[in-house]
Amino acid sequence: MNKKNRTTFIIALLIPLAVGILSSILSGDMSLYNRINQPSFAPPAILFPIVWTILYLLMGLSSYIIYTSDSPMKETALTTYGIQLFFNFFWSIIFFGFGQYLAAFIWLVVLIVLIIVMVYQFYQIEPLAAYLQIPYLIWCVFAAVLNFAIYRLN
Repeated sequence: MNKKNRTTFIIALLIPLAVGILSSILSGDMSLYNRINQPSFAPPAILFPIVWTILYLLMGLSSYIIYTSDSPMKETALTTYGIQLFFNFFWSIIFFGFGQYLAAFIWLVVLIVLIIVMVYQFYQIEPLAAYLQIPYLIWCVFAAVLNFAIYRLN
């Protein structure tokens, strides 16, 4: 990997990590998770930063694969990627920062639709980039179920 590609790769990894870190900072008191009523299937709070770090790294890797492709569809796919990152960024602010569990659930449903579109677009360009997003999609579906359960319990 030459220096230009290495720099692009590092930037691609750092963008989603920065989105996640900034969102976490702006979300306020994340310990709220431990103080709200939760369903029996709710994972421990310590699991979230571990899972999200892995998912953000996979997002960055996928975006790098798409960015470095020669596909004429990459601009559209990367635009969808950016829009879903925007939705990803604001979910925790809506949920933790504002305590709006129903609004966060609806926001998350839109995010899931965007992820599905992104996975489809990535698949058209490079299947590996799409496959790397499957854990993210599964996690967000689980998060939506958890979010809705928390809404119902609180």
